[in-house]
Amino acid sequence: MNITNLFDPHLIGDIELKNRIVMAPMTRSRSDNEEHTATELTAKYYSQRATAGLIITEGTFISEDAVGVPNVPGIYTKDQVEGWKLSTSAVHEKGGKIFAQLWHTGSYSHPEHHNGESPLAPSAYNPNVEVFTPTGFKQSECSKAMTLEDIKQTVADFKQAAINAFEAGFDGVELHGANGYLLQQFFSKNSNQRQDEYGGSVENRARILFDILDELKGVVNLNRVGIRFNPSLNGIMGILVDDETIALYDAIVNRLNDYGLAYIHLIEPFTDVSAIPEAIQEVAKHFRKIYKGTIIINRAFNKETATKVLNDGDADLVSFGVPFIANPDLVERFKTDAALNAPDQNTFYTPGEKGYTDYPFISE
Repeated sequence: MNITNLFDPHLIGDIELKNRIVMAPMTRSRSDNEEHTATELTAKYYSQRATAGLIITEGTFISEDAVGVPNVPGIYTKDQVEGWKLSTSAVHEKGGKIFAQLWHTGSYSHPEHHNGESPLAPSAYNPNVEVFTPTGFKQSECSKAMTLEDIKQTVADFKQAAINAFEAGFDGVELHGANGYLLQQFFSKNSNQRQDEYGGSVENRARILFDILDELKGVVNLNRVGIRFNPSLNGIMGILVDDETIALYDAIVNRLNDYGLAYIHLIEPFTDVSAIPEAIQEVAKHFRKIYKGTIIINRAFNKETATKVLNDGDADLVSFGVPFIANPDLVERFKTDAALNAPDQNTFYTPGEKGYTDYPFISE
């Protein structure tokens, strides 16, 4: 039996990763500037963590329409592209690889982010969640159903954001199709009530994703593109598992075999779905039987459980979120079985260095 080690290299597309430890995308809300740009502080944060085999950035907004959270960097203006160059250069100087996660929040937004206008989403729909706005948490409101022209523009925005990401020096991009945001809102029956070619059938609800990929392949190499999915999300962000959830994700992932992507990035269930027969109980195990390419799996792994999922053959890479917040040298700590720093949840989304770039390394 060949034992797969977390510290073994792995090839995604034409990029060799030095280990199988991935830094998961996590919103950190440090771009508290008028231009919503990544800054030198952002670059320091990511470069501190460059020993990861791959870094996937926090979601970065593809357009003004995509915004749903304050103080998050975008990638749709020249200043934002220049800001991200600081991070890509800093990570590359340390021998790291970094992908940008491209993000549109859809109905998870608020009129305060859009000059009083309702956020755009697949349908007129209220996820009934609290949304973080520039003036604090507010109850979400009903979104505005996207027109066909709005959808066409959004596909174009994803395409331009990918072009911008490569201009900024990123090694690749990840499409955010998870956690109840725009793409998953199209996938889910309860948030997509459209009666046109983007609603109704499994094929129609998945259409926007393949529209985006078909546009991307004209401007970038798809072996530098990944996609994140959370297929068993239920009761969070207004998304519900339904009787076609499994059929939809099976169809999407099977079709993705023809696209030659860098990877698919899967999330195990956020909540207990054992009593929901329509939910996928073991996400990595389920899709390993369908997908022929690289699978990244995420959800509260530690060194031991990550090693097990690799050796069970259910995933090729494991992504870690919160452990990377408090442990910039997480890879070294795993190698030496050193104790991990405890994260300070009070500083996850607050401006400045505290709880961002001031966690100690082992050497300190």
